[in-house]
Amino acid sequence: MNIDEIQQLKPFRKSKINYVKAIIQQGNANSTYVLKTNKQKFILRRFKIQIDRKKEFAIQKKVYKKKIGAEPIFLQEDLMINTFLEGEHKNKLTQQALKKMAKILKKVHKIKIRQKQNSFKKNFKFHHKKAKQAFIILDKQKKEYALGHNDLHHRNIIFNKKSIKFIDWEYARYSDIYFDLVSIIIEYKLNLKDRQTFLQNYFHQKSINHKKIDAYTIIYKELWKLWFEKLAKGEL
Repeated sequence: MNIDEIQQLKPFRKSKINYVKAIIQQGNANSTYVLKTNKQKFILRRFKIQIDRKKEFAIQKKVYKKKIGAEPIFLQEDLMINTFLEGEHKNKLTQQALKKMAKILKKVHKIKIRQKQNSFKKNFKFHHKKAKQAFIILDKQKKEYALGHNDLHHRNIIFNKKSIKFIDWEYARYSDIYFDLVSIIIEYKLNLKDRQTFLQNYFHQKSINHKKIDAYTIIYKELWKLWFEKLAKGEL
């Protein structure tokens, strides 16, 4: 997509676009670009796979109001434009960052949405034995559903001096809070001390269900293994 085409989009008709640059590390669900006008910077994402983007856009509006993510500016069939968030991605979290992460994630889980519960079961078939056993365990546990981001790897989390914000909400669904918690534990390779800091700051005085953590650890790993298999086969 060239500058002349973007200039015709509604948000930019009264601005001058200075440049459009592809981000070096591209994701699998979108082609992502930084777009700079004479007024400000934006992120433009062209879609690679079919997901309900209207739902994503609506969720991101709620997220922006809570100051947890970027402001969604524009949506059409093949692309979405958001405001640009200044900051950096981190591969390791300090104790202070873990405390902030717990606080921000809890804010996400308090956002109200209307959706059917997403248990992730439909993603698996009968021959996924590890996942099947994990779901048997989960079926016996208390259900704790809320809006979940469901894709919290380090490239989707932006840190600056004042805040932590999440981007790329295409997989956000009404799901168990433990899936997001496990995502952070796995993606940041939290040791026992870091895990305790993170979970204790999320739950405070409430008890932590370690059976659910173990079960969702299996499901998380199996789910993304399955996702990449489908991506390689062109099934997404």
